[in-house]
Amino acid sequence: MSKVFFITGTDTGVGKTYATLALASLLKKRGLSVGVFKPVQSGVGDAEFLKKRLGLTDTLREINPYFAREPLSPHLALARAGQKADSLKIISALRVLESRYDYVLVEGAGGLLVPVAPNYFMSDLARDLNAEVVVVARLGLGTINHTLLTVREAKRQGLSVAGVVFSDSSGKKGISESSNPKILRRLLDVPVLGIVPFLKKTDEKSVVRACQKGLKVHALLKKDFFKTGKLLSLDKKHVWHPFTQMKDWVNDVPGVPVVIDRAQGSYLIDTDGRRYIDGVSSLWVTVHGHNRPEITEAVSRQAATLDHSTMLGLANAPAVRLSEKLVEIAPRGLSKVFYSDNGSTSVEIAVKMSYQYWQNTGKTKKTAVCHLAHSYHGDTLGSVSIGGIDLFHKVYRNLIFKAVRVDFPDCYRAPEGKKYPDFAFEAVDRFEQFLKKNHDHVASLVVEPLVQGAAGMIMWPPGILKRFEELCRKHDVFLIADEVATGFGRTGTMFACNEEDVHPDFMCVAKGLTGGALPLAATLTTGRVYDGFLHPYRDMKTFFHGHTYTGNPIACAAAIANLEIFKKDQTLLKLRPKIRYLAERLSEFVEIPHVGDIRQHGFMAGIELVRNKDTKEAFTPEERVGARVCERARSYGVILRPLGDVIVLMPPLSISKKELSDLLFAAERAIRDVVSLEAQRCSSC
Repeated sequence: MSKVFFITGTDTGVGKTYATLALASLLKKRGLSVGVFKPVQSGVGDAEFLKKRLGLTDTLREINPYFAREPLSPHLALARAGQKADSLKIISALRVLESRYDYVLVEGAGGLLVPVAPNYFMSDLARDLNAEVVVVARLGLGTINHTLLTVREAKRQGLSVAGVVFSDSSGKKGISESSNPKILRRLLDVPVLGIVPFLKKTDEKSVVRACQKGLKVHALLKKDFFKTGKLLSLDKKHVWHPFTQMKDWVNDVPGVPVVIDRAQGSYLIDTDGRRYIDGVSSLWVTVHGHNRPEITEAVSRQAATLDHSTMLGLANAPAVRLSEKLVEIAPRGLSKVFYSDNGSTSVEIAVKMSYQYWQNTGKTKKTAVCHLAHSYHGDTLGSVSIGGIDLFHKVYRNLIFKAVRVDFPDCYRAPEGKKYPDFAFEAVDRFEQFLKKNHDHVASLVVEPLVQGAAGMIMWPPGILKRFEELCRKHDVFLIADEVATGFGRTGTMFACNEEDVHPDFMCVAKGLTGGALPLAATLTTGRVYDGFLHPYRDMKTFFHGHTYTGNPIACAAAIANLEIFKKDQTLLKLRPKIRYLAERLSEFVEIPHVGDIRQHGFMAGIELVRNKDTKEAFTPEERVGARVCERARSYGVILRPLGDVIVLMPPLSISKKELSDLLFAAERAIRDVVSLEAQRCSSC
C-alpha cells in the first residue's frame, strides 16, 4: 500500500502546486515512485502542469477526475458546470494510483475548510482518503496566525499532520519572510519540512537542485515500517487483554494480531495503514462513527475548561446538563440520575439501590435479586452474581452472592415438543407462580430488554418485556432494565423499553452514552426510589456508593454532544431503511451451509453457525469456527468479534448503505470460506 499525503494550504494561492512538485521531485530523487492526484480542479491547470513536469504516464482523467473551467470554489465551480463531486468516485480513483506508486501526493484546493460539495470539505476528503496532511504556507505577513490555525484545525478534525512547507511564491525578501520559519519552528508541534524557494525553472532537475538543501523529505518517508512489530513486541511483553487466551495471543495463534492506530467514521485503521469496517462498533459503543467532530470538539472545549471535579458533595455543569437531557429522553417516571463509568457498575448500582431501598423502608425480607437464564450484566462481582452464563462466571461462584435464576429459553433451541413463541411465555408464567409465593422476599428482577446480547444475540418474542413489567408492578418488585447494550438506538428506538411502552424502576445505560468516545455510565431511577434514601443524617441510610470519576465533566460533555447529534442528524429516522436492508441481506445467509439461525432486532444481529442444521448440533469449542470466521473477515477489510459460534454484526448507526453492503459481503465470504474448509475436513475424516 502506498503512502498518501494531502497537500493543503493556509489559503489559496500559497504555492501548493509548486510544493507538490518539489516534494514529488525530491522523493523521486531517492529512488521512490511518486504519483500525484488532483481530485477537484477549477480554473487553473495544476494537474496538467504536474503531469508534464513529473513525466507521469497516468491519464489526465486519472489524475484529475473532476474539472470545472471557472476559477471558483470547487463546490460552486462544479455546480455551475452541472457536476457534483462524489467522494466514493474520488476514493476509487486514488486507489488506482495507490496500486502504481510508493507515494501519492494529493493536492487539495485552497485550505482545509474549502467545500468540495455542500457540507463536505477538503478536510473530510483528506480523512476519507486516509491521508496525512502537509500544510503549505506563504512566507509573508500573516503566516504565523494562518499556519497555527490550519494545523490546529487539522488536528481538531483528527487528521495527522506530517509537516509544514513554506513556499516563497513571490521572491520577496523582508523581515517577515526571513523570520517566520524560525518563529513557527518554535511554536509548532509538527515538523517544519523547509522552504520551497522562488522557482525560476520548473523542470524536475532544476527543482531538485533548487530545493534539496532547504527542503527535507525525511519526515515523509515510511519510517514507521517496523512500527507494528515493535508495538506487538511490547504488547506481548506487558499487556493482558480482556476475554483473550493470552497463550494463543503471545504465540500468534490465530495469526498476526492487528494494532489499531486511528479511526474515522465507520473505519478502524491499523499501524500498517489497512482500513477495516468496524463491524461491532468497537464492542457496541460507537454510534455516530469514530472521531465525530462535534464530540471531539466538545471534549476539547471541556478539557480546556474543567477536566475533573469530584461529585462527592460538589456538582459540575456538564453532569447537571446531561442529567436533564437523559431524563427528557428516558421512559416516563425515570427522574433521577446516578453516574458511574461502565455498564457493569451501572447495573451493580441499580441492584444495590433496589436492595437498600427495601432495607431503608422497613421491608427487610425483600432481599432476593432475580435474573434470567443466559443473562449477562457485567464482570464486577455484584454483576457476576446475576449473570447466567457459566462460561464467564462459573469460576467465581464461591465469591458472589446467591441470586434467583429465572428460567428463560434460547428461542432457537426450543425444548422438545414446544413451539415458538409459546414456550417463552410459559417461562414467564412460571415466574409469575414464583412471585405469587415469594414476592415478599424479592427485591428486583434484572433483565436485558428484548435482546440478550452476550448470550449470543437471543431475541425475545414481542410482549415478553411488557409481561415482565406487569408482573413486577403487580407484586411490588423493582424492574431493572439493563440497556447498556440495547440503548441509544441499537434496537431501532432510543431505548428497547420504548418499543413496548415499558417504564422500568431502574434503567442502566453505558456503551453508546458518549457515542463511543469516553467511558461513562448512568443509572436512572424514579422519585419513589430516591425518596427511600431521604432520611435524617443520624439514620445512616445514605447510598454509600460512588467512584472517583463519577460524573466526569469531559465524559458528560461528550455525552451531551452525542445526544445532540441524534436530534440534528435524525439518526433513528435514517436508521430505519438500513435496518430493513440489513434484514433483507441477512435473509440470504440462510442458504449458506452451517448457518443454523439468523437473529436480528434493529441494528443488532447474530448469525449462529452449527455443525448440523437439522439437529442444531454445535461445533466443538476446539474448532474455533466463529473465531476463524472473524479472523478471515479481516482479509476482506472488516473487524468482527464472535460470541462463541455466533457472528455478531453491530456496526455504527451512521454506517452508509455502501459500507453496510461491504460489511455483509465480507461476513458472507468469511463464513463461506471457513465452512467450506470444515466441509473438506469432514469429508476427509
